[in-house]
Amino acid sequence: MKKYHLVEVVDAPLVKAFLEFPVHLYRKDPNWIRPFDIEIENIFDPEKNKNFRNGEAIRWILKDAEQNTVGRVAAFYDKKAVSTKKVSAGGLGFFDCINDKDAAFILFDACRDWLKERGMAAMDGPVNFGDRDNFWGCLVDGFYEPVYNMPYNFPYYQELFEAYGFKNFFNQYTYHRKIAHEGLSEAIHDKARRVFNNPDYTFVIFDHKKKDKIVEDFTHIFNAAWGRFPGVPKTTKAHAAALIKQMRPIMDKHLIHIAYYKGDPVGFFIMLPDIGQVIKKFNGKINTINKLRLIYAIRVSKKITRIIGKLFGVVPQHQGKGVEGGLVMAFYQYTKQPGFRYTDLEMNWIGDFNPTMMKVCEQIEARIYKTHVTYRYLFDREAPFERASKVNI
Repeated sequence: MKKYHLVEVVDAPLVKAFLEFPVHLYRKDPNWIRPFDIEIENIFDPEKNKNFRNGEAIRWILKDAEQNTVGRVAAFYDKKAVSTKKVSAGGLGFFDCINDKDAAFILFDACRDWLKERGMAAMDGPVNFGDRDNFWGCLVDGFYEPVYNMPYNFPYYQELFEAYGFKNFFNQYTYHRKIAHEGLSEAIHDKARRVFNNPDYTFVIFDHKKKDKIVEDFTHIFNAAWGRFPGVPKTTKAHAAALIKQMRPIMDKHLIHIAYYKGDPVGFFIMLPDIGQVIKKFNGKINTINKLRLIYAIRVSKKITRIIGKLFGVVPQHQGKGVEGGLVMAFYQYTKQPGFRYTDLEMNWIGDFNPTMMKVCEQIEARIYKTHVTYRYLFDREAPFERASKVNI
C-alpha cells in the first residue's frame, strides 16, 4: 500500500480540505494567523486573478493511507511574466506539509513535472500566483507573529526545500523598529532638510477626493521605480485603482505619503495598519459580523498598534536627492500628533537584491526582524545557478 497519494483539488470538499489543512497543522502554534479564505480562493479564480489570462494554476492535497490530509501545494505559471525573465521559472506556492521528506518530495515532484510539461525550466517557491507582497517566501529566521498575509511556517520547512535541491534565489527581509522620534540617522534628517527647503518639492497624504489622480500618480511612480526588479510586472491604472479600493476599508490616510516635484509624482511611502493583529479569531471568514468586528478594532477600540510598510518607491531621476528622507520625515511628523496610537513599524518585503532600500531601513534605525527565502529549483540539474541580480533604485 502506498504511504501517500496526491489528490487534485477539483471540487468544493477538496477546496475546503486545502484551506483547512494549515488550521490543523498549526493548531498548537500561537503565532500562526489564518488568512481569509476568500483571499486565497480569489487567487485561484480565473474571474478574479488576471494572471490566468496568460497562465494556469493547479492545486493538490496529499493524503496518507488513512485518508488524512498531510500536505498541500499549488503550481502555476504566467507566460507574460516568464517572457521577461532570464530563466523561464514557474511558481510553487501555498506549500504546507508535515515534517516528512517523502511527503514533501511528492508535492515538489508534482509541481516540477506539471511545470516541465508546460515548458518551464525552473520553479520558484514558495511564491504567489499574484502580488509579491502576499503569501511569498519561506520563513527561515524570526519566527514571530506574521504581518497580514505574510507566510509563517515551521522551521523544518527550510530543511525540506533545501534537501530537495532548492537553492536560495534571494532573501526577503522584514525590518522592524519601535516608532519613536529618536533613532533616525543624521543622513535621513539631512535628506529631509534638503527637499523641505526646496519649494519645488511637496509632500501630501492620501486624499479620497483626489483618488483618480493619485491612482495615476501611483501607477507612474511604481512602474518607474520598480519596473527593473526581477519578476515585478508593471502595473496598470486599473490594477492600482483595485488596490486602493481593496485598501480603503483599513486605510489610514496619514500613512500614505506622496512626493511631487514641480507637480510631477516622484515618490511614495505606503503603510497600512496591520489587521493581522485582530483577525486571529475570525477563522478565515470575512462575513458581516467579522467586518463589523474589524471596523470596530480599527476605528473604535484602536487595538491595532503595528504598521506595515507596504511600498516605498522613488523614480530614478530623483533618487539620491533627498526624497527618501522627505517621505520618512513626512510620516514622522504625523507621529507627533495627539492621539497617534501606533507603536511599531515593520518594513515588509525588502529584497537582498535591493541595497538602496536596505540602506534606507538602516538609516531609520530599523533592524532585520524576519527573513524569508525565495528558493529556485532548476530542472536541468547541471545548469549553473545564479541568484537574483542586485538592482539599485
